[in-house]
Amino acid sequence: MAKKETLEKKDTSEKKEAGKPFQVNEFVNETKEELAKIVWPSRQQLLSESAAVMLMVTLVATLIYLIDKFFTWGASKVFL
Repeated sequence: MAKKETLEKKDTSEKKEAGKPFQVNEFVNETKEELAKIVWPSRQQLLSESAAVMLMVTLVATLIYLIDKFFTWGASKVFL
């Protein structure tokens, strides 16, 4: 029963939006409503996760650099 009601609500909202022109005020209000639903990270969480990303990028870049140097060295031994 609940699934049917959800489908009916979806159908009516799609029909309502189909013939309706773009309304800037409505768009701004809906955007504010969606932004209010966001759970923003704390400063501590933001800093720790940013540090983790920076560390992983540095490690991967270093690994790619070392592999590239190894293959460059190997190619110079084989082809020269």
